[in-house]
Amino acid sequence: MGKSGTNCWLVMTGIAGFTGVAMGAFGAHGLRNAIAPEMLAVYQTGVQYHFWHALGLGLVTLLMRQAPQCRPLVWAAWLMLGGIVLFSGSLYLLAISGIRWLGLITPVGGMAFLAAWACVAVHGWRRS
Repeated sequence: MGKSGTNCWLVMTGIAGFTGVAMGAFGAHGLRNAIAPEMLAVYQTGVQYHFWHALGLGLVTLLMRQAPQCRPLVWAAWLMLGGIVLFSGSLYLLAISGIRWLGLITPVGGMAFLAAWACVAVHGWRRS
């Protein structure tokens, strides 16, 4: 992956971070009195994982600049992005809509997060 590829991931990192902050602000200000406290807690869990993995995506992007051809890092980036969409997205929708079956999607996103971090570990293992 060349510089333009990592620039793309840097843009995705910025978008993920921006949307994480926006979703957090929306939850804190727009949903505080609109949904039940337990659903607000579900929503905030989505925000926390969203933001931490936006930062993780930034870390992976920086690592890709050092190792542009590293497939595990490319996988890690895609898995973190997918995890944000599936894990956090399902929690956002669950909290706002109350549709319980959306909670079945959340573990798929969690597995994507775990796989992403495993890919980062593989990269570290190979570099040592």
